[in-house]
Amino acid sequence: MSKRIEDFKVIENKRIITDFYVLEIEGEKRLPEIEPGQFVQVRVDGSSETFLRRPISIHDVDYKRNTIKLLIQVVGKGTETLARLKSGDSLNIIYPLGNSFGEPVKGDKIILIGGGCGIAPLLYLGKHLKSIGFSPDILLGFRNKERILEHEEYSAIGNVYITTEDGSVGEKGYVTDHSVLADIKYTRVYCCGPDSMMKAVAGYSKKNNIACEVSLENLMACGIGACLCCIVDTVNGNLCSCIDGPVFNIKDLKW
Repeated sequence: MSKRIEDFKVIENKRIITDFYVLEIEGEKRLPEIEPGQFVQVRVDGSSETFLRRPISIHDVDYKRNTIKLLIQVVGKGTETLARLKSGDSLNIIYPLGNSFGEPVKGDKIILIGGGCGIAPLLYLGKHLKSIGFSPDILLGFRNKERILEHEEYSAIGNVYITTEDGSVGEKGYVTDHSVLADIKYTRVYCCGPDSMMKAVAGYSKKNNIACEVSLENLMACGIGACLCCIVDTVNGNLCSCIDGPVFNIKDLKW
């Protein structure tokens, strides 16, 4: 799939909680096919301290409106600048980058598991799965009730289960503590979030012989396999998470 470098127009930059924004951008050209799990490299203009593009998961795609949504967490100078973008501003991106989540097989019982900003690619994935006839369950983990993101959007896809570390909403603990996983009924897991969470989910999946793919959130400077800063140690040798991933089958990772 060919990659593009294009300017997009900012349609909306909506603050959803303290440090999270949903940035909706509109392309000047018709969007190409974008697969769930792919990402963009965003050029951060107007920041003297930010030289490299930032990798951001594609949160959602609307082909009718010709728009892409990006879920932005403010964690540094680059994302602070992105959070200040306003309707009508321009944003330059390279896209679509990386591979995608694999397709399920007929009869799969699917659960999407995400934590924090790692829920970003699961919205578009969930909508895709629903469009091809699957009804995935969705398990999301957050620090507390103030950190819960876009519950309504995910509820439109399937049953949503929540864990919070303080127990303020849903079940207390981490995602792997949730009782929905105690009944081993799932045959496929798609996961994105902090490394520790994904490793715990991978361990659960291996133990119960469940197919599992994870989307890695490694640092990426170029997004096209040139800088080698996102190397992943796999059973097939060192691979770049930007071009060979970010989605990996856990069987291929040396976790």
